[in-house]
Amino acid sequence: MLYFLPHSLKGILSLILYTLNTVCLTPPLILLALFKFFIPVYCVVVIIDNILISIANLWIDINSFNSKLFCKINWDIRGLGNLKKKEWYLVISNHQSWVDILALQTILNKKIPMLKFFLKQELIWVPFLGLAWWALDFPFMKRYSKKQLTKKPHLKGKDLERTKKACEKFKHTPISIINFVEGTRLTPRKKGAPDNHFTHLLNPKAGGIAFVLGSMGDYFHKIIDVTIVYPDEIPTFWDYISGRVNKIIIDFEVIPLTDFPTGDYFNDTKYKDQFFMWLNSLWQKKDDKIKQLKADKI
Repeated sequence: MLYFLPHSLKGILSLILYTLNTVCLTPPLILLALFKFFIPVYCVVVIIDNILISIANLWIDINSFNSKLFCKINWDIRGLGNLKKKEWYLVISNHQSWVDILALQTILNKKIPMLKFFLKQELIWVPFLGLAWWALDFPFMKRYSKKQLTKKPHLKGKDLERTKKACEKFKHTPISIINFVEGTRLTPRKKGAPDNHFTHLLNPKAGGIAFVLGSMGDYFHKIIDVTIVYPDEIPTFWDYISGRVNKIIIDFEVIPLTDFPTGDYFNDTKYKDQFFMWLNSLWQKKDDKIKQLKADKI
């Protein structure tokens, strides 16, 4: 392994490999997705979906090898044995850095169905990645603002209805949808805001997870609550690829859907309050867990 190289050189070489991996594997993804689009026969779709997922898994495997080549990370992984590859999961996690995504892909690849995100419709125009997300059936959503709904009330519920229809394709293939519940990355300024109620986290935002559950709630078997901890300091993407990250702790806890409050978040005020209470209680438990994990490191 190339741990002995200077950090800056490791970062440059690693970035080149990440770029080449993405540029080389995106074209076959797009070609297969177009083939599936023009021949929407069920058995053909299932076969092509499996090939597409295999290509995506290969992309993650190469990225993981790239990381191992330049980075000597001590992974402390807890609760992974409770996960299965053939179940539909909603994955919820705290969010501190873009490294979170790379770390979760590295640890969860081929252990649960491939992680997918709900993406804003505009992100389809991101070079290479936008088309790759489209090819892999990442759900693109179009959300309407309060201002738009005030001007055009008939649009209320249309975003959810449209996304539900788009998610019907996941009936035949297990999927894991990940949602970073805080809605943004943790920064010292955001953490220190007067209205933030947690020590190591930001206030959870219920709208995003409620939208995912409203669109796909009937598909999920279980919820995976992920807690990511960087014992030293929160790394940037550059820190990660240049070998400056020494240890990452990831704790997985499986939550049965029977423990989760069900209802209509967008139209039932009583359920909305219940949902907020459940989510805030979960986040307080997570905040306490992070405190303990950081104390154990010391």
